[in-house]
Amino acid sequence: MRMLLLLAALSLSVAGQKLEVLIVDGVNNHDWRAATQSIGSILEASGRFHVDVSTSPSREAPPEAWAAWRPEFARYRAVIVNFNGGHLANGIRWPSEVEAAFLRYLRGGGGVVIFHAANNAFLQWPEYNEIVGLLWRDKSFGPGLVFDDGGKLVEVPAGQGLNPGHGPRHDFQMRIRDQQHPITRDMPELWMHPAEQLTHGQHGPAQELTVLTSAWSKDSHRHEPMDWIRAYGKGRVYTTMLGHTWINETNPNIDCAGFQTLFARAVEWAAAGRVTLPVPADFPKPDRVILRSNR
Repeated sequence: MRMLLLLAALSLSVAGQKLEVLIVDGVNNHDWRAATQSIGSILEASGRFHVDVSTSPSREAPPEAWAAWRPEFARYRAVIVNFNGGHLANGIRWPSEVEAAFLRYLRGGGGVVIFHAANNAFLQWPEYNEIVGLLWRDKSFGPGLVFDDGGKLVEVPAGQGLNPGHGPRHDFQMRIRDQQHPITRDMPELWMHPAEQLTHGQHGPAQELTVLTSAWSKDSHRHEPMDWIRAYGKGRVYTTMLGHTWINETNPNIDCAGFQTLFARAVEWAAAGRVTLPVPADFPKPDRVILRSNR
């Protein structure tokens, strides 16, 4: 009995430990500083995470600065990529040693979160394209995925559909497509998300993805994937198209209670393979935005 009580106490202690998370940033065509501060605050406020940041050298930094930058991925349960060196062939790549360490980490069982514009990055890194699955890539690059009006996920063949893009930011309704997954379980099927860019026309390998959410695009006239997951080696990958941060502007989309809940639960899943964070009472309604701030 004494041993059972000790094991139970130990189990509770381990379950209560905070998950160590690393945000990688430093180059982006968005306000990456605001994004890192915001998502870090969201995660810390949940009480489930401890967040560190590894900021890369700038675009203009000399080679020796890049040679000295070595994020310690293996120390963390999840790595959030808030880095976008450009979506073209001349985009900035991480040093080869960093890329290799990232792949070892994920294949070995780490969790990776691709945050918003990070799906634009690393056009010429084949493994990264596989990891993310749908990216800001021209339609000739590979197939896309959309939902038809009956709710079926269908493939858009390579060369068809639209190239990647988005219209002006606006409020739109999010739809949960997989209500059984731990990330989205217990969330209402429909909820309103504010002041966001609704990206359409993502392309890539588009293989082995589970799409969790979608939104109807008034630009593409299609139900576009917004959040998806996949396994990679022994690791878990979550990608979200939500979370645009405008430079020198407010970002009420980050203050959305729905986004904050979805993101924190997704990071927990990537880090631990399970979700303990509840869906809060202030979750948005199908026709009503609910904002809160952790900043």
